[in-house]
Amino acid sequence: MKLLKLAAAVLAVGAAAGVAHANALIKLDGSSTVYPVSEAVAEEFQKAKRGAVRVTVGISGSGGGFKKFCRGETDISNASRPILEKEMEECAKAGIKYIELPVAYDALTIVVNPKNDWIKSITVAELRKIWEPAAQGKITRWNQVNPAWPDVPLKLYGPGADSGTFDYFTEAVMGKSKASRGDFTASEDDNVLVQGVSRDRGALGYFGFSYYLENRHKLKAVPVVAQEGKPAVAPSYKTVENGSYVPFSRPIFIYVSVKAAERPEVREFVEFYLKNAPGLVKEVQYVPLPAKAYELATAHFRNKKIGTVFGGEPDVGLSIDELLKREAKQ
Repeated sequence: MKLLKLAAAVLAVGAAAGVAHANALIKLDGSSTVYPVSEAVAEEFQKAKRGAVRVTVGISGSGGGFKKFCRGETDISNASRPILEKEMEECAKAGIKYIELPVAYDALTIVVNPKNDWIKSITVAELRKIWEPAAQGKITRWNQVNPAWPDVPLKLYGPGADSGTFDYFTEAVMGKSKASRGDFTASEDDNVLVQGVSRDRGALGYFGFSYYLENRHKLKAVPVVAQEGKPAVAPSYKTVENGSYVPFSRPIFIYVSVKAAERPEVREFVEFYLKNAPGLVKEVQYVPLPAKAYELATAHFRNKKIGTVFGGEPDVGLSIDELLKREAKQ
């Protein structure tokens, strides 16, 4: 009888451990730009936990990620731009509180096919002429944008409407989020955009710096002229760090659910993320924040600093120094 009771007790403990193991799941979703960073962190964290915690990282775009996050379907949302007012309202309606944590800087990169031998740089005004809603069905050849460029079909590739990169680009170029022509090849998966541009001599597209660097043998990055009379600046670690790559340098974020952060595995994962971000961010070819920024983010997380320092606005062209000042005031 004693042996039977002991066996039953062992089984009960095993069942409980199984339930605990089954519950040790952390769900992230959102930006394809932030995906390489979060995926790298998730891989290292799971190795460190030796299978005790599983971390899933999805790609549905910053907007798509916030939709899931504000419905309580995910623990952490990856975002390549700050949370917007309408998303703040959706989260508030559902009782979802969050902690906003910047994790790296990105250089939104304009790319063309390597066989494009006519474009040396592009102005923000030319990008507006290409991508504005009024260009739909009308600006379809390169020489329509700049008469010095050849009469070659212009094929466009860009992130879909749920992408934070789409929101950021349209805000930076058009001055209004989501103001864009619709006749282009759109995808939330940046690898699809890479393939499209790499196969078409007349193609132009845009996405995060990491995806460009990973595929630089089959793409050409285009230096950007922010204003008339200003020099063209190419995306690089240096130009992001010194603030000269404007208006396309941007912070990228994770948003952590306050409720999820009550779980020990989520707390441990976020602390691991911020501690290891400097090395892993560089490994996946983004620009790490200064050490002070990660210290501030860790303090904000531990103190459960709820909300956003951006007030629901996209805030285009924020330098690393400006971000640090804003974070330090809170």
